[in-house]
Amino acid sequence: MSKLLTVRTKSGSISFQVERRTVVVFGLLLLVSLLLFIGSLSVGSTFIPPHDVIKQLFGYGTGEYDFTINTLRLPRVLLAFMVGAALGVAGLILQGIVRNPLAAPDIIGITSGGSVGAMIFIVYFMGVVSITWLPFAAIIGAGLVSIVIYLLAWNKGVTPIRLILIGIGVTAAMKAFVTMMLVLSDMAVTTKAYLWLTGSLYGAHWQDVYAMLPWVAISIPLTMLMAQTLGVKELGDDIAQGLGVKVQMYRFALLFTSVALAGSAVAFAGGIQFVGLIAPHISRMLVGRSYTSLVIVSSFIGGIIVVMADIVARTAFLPFDIPAGVFTAAIGAPYFIYLLYRNRNM
Repeated sequence: MSKLLTVRTKSGSISFQVERRTVVVFGLLLLVSLLLFIGSLSVGSTFIPPHDVIKQLFGYGTGEYDFTINTLRLPRVLLAFMVGAALGVAGLILQGIVRNPLAAPDIIGITSGGSVGAMIFIVYFMGVVSITWLPFAAIIGAGLVSIVIYLLAWNKGVTPIRLILIGIGVTAAMKAFVTMMLVLSDMAVTTKAYLWLTGSLYGAHWQDVYAMLPWVAISIPLTMLMAQTLGVKELGDDIAQGLGVKVQMYRFALLFTSVALAGSAVAFAGGIQFVGLIAPHISRMLVGRSYTSLVIVSSFIGGIIVVMADIVARTAFLPFDIPAGVFTAAIGAPYFIYLLYRNRNM
């Protein structure tokens, strides 16, 4: 059921429809995110009461927890949420482009491209070039592999099924290449690379947050502007072209946006898997198939998933800090199998 909202201006009124459940979902997700945000800043090797966390955030703290909150936990929580939001929206874009519920950045090849770029940097340039260049290496890797996938899938245009099949094949090749580099590297490099590939937010700092912010702040609103096109494209290329949509141009623009989101997420948090697969599916269950709503909800759901995984990762096995990607994979792998089973007759 939709509810008609009217916004009145001096020159008249503008009417638009918003589903009641969409408004409720937005409110609930915002509340959950805020509670999770406070809870994540509270828990850890040192428990900080939530009311002290709130005081510290608003500048009324005693300074006792200043280092723990502002330096150790706050940038990590913010980075986790942005990484999750980026992966959630990237997955939504890919599922819309490919028209396949199994599409995700880590399945279609974008994440593996970022991993290859990062691995090359870690194995061959670590200690020679500043570590601050690692994110750029991952983004370049994701971009180059995505271009390769797009070119291989091109044959008088790019069809969704060709794109996903080529993506799966390239992903397998990239994973084999990463494995080969791990085998041929010394133990110290292998340990560091494996931790990064699993997906970890350990050691996040404010520079990471500031570097990640532009990718999210630009790409997600850009996706919202193209959201209506995603909805039309789900009807099929022929119908979309008949409605005046420049299919190939929008497909490339959306794919580029997905690469920017997924590549930046991989760059700053490593190979956190299955978030881009799960978040869009949960979002559709909550708000239906309106892509404008789905972009916002997928970003919230993705952020919540990664923040929750990171909370468990750094508190469940103290004093050890387990990579958050271990827990997203533990949830995502069974869900992927379920999706395969449910869509076995497609």
